[in-house]
Amino acid sequence: MKTYMANPDKIERKWYVVDAAGQELGRMSSEIAKVLRGKNKPEYAPFQDLGDYVIVVNAAKVKVTGKKLDQKIYYHHSDYVGGMKETTLREMLAKKPEFVIEHAVKGMLPKGPLGSKCIGKLHVYAGAEHEQQAQKPEELKF
Repeated sequence: MKTYMANPDKIERKWYVVDAAGQELGRMSSEIAKVLRGKNKPEYAPFQDLGDYVIVVNAAKVKVTGKKLDQKIYYHHSDYVGGMKETTLREMLAKKPEFVIEHAVKGMLPKGPLGSKCIGKLHVYAGAEHEQQAQKPEELKF
């Protein structure tokens, strides 16, 4: 019996849309990372990019538990002395809600070239509208 290896040319990639309204950030992000990675497919291989495309809408309405809105802090440094800036999750959801989901999912993907390919298949929108209507995405339920 021979081992089946997925050929990158013959991989069938689907498009999924996820409604983030009312969903918990961490649980939703881990499920999105699985789909981007291709772990939901039977031909999964840890060294290949077999994942599907994911569109996330209503990123501004994502839910977090506990005191994370005020205690979770995002750090950014300008590479100058004293250039560290801190932003809480509450402020980040008000300014850039797309970044919150992208950052959470990116942390759950592998580091390096494989992770870069996977995160490129993620599209996040703050509102209910998205630009990928032509791909006819299916709704993804967790």
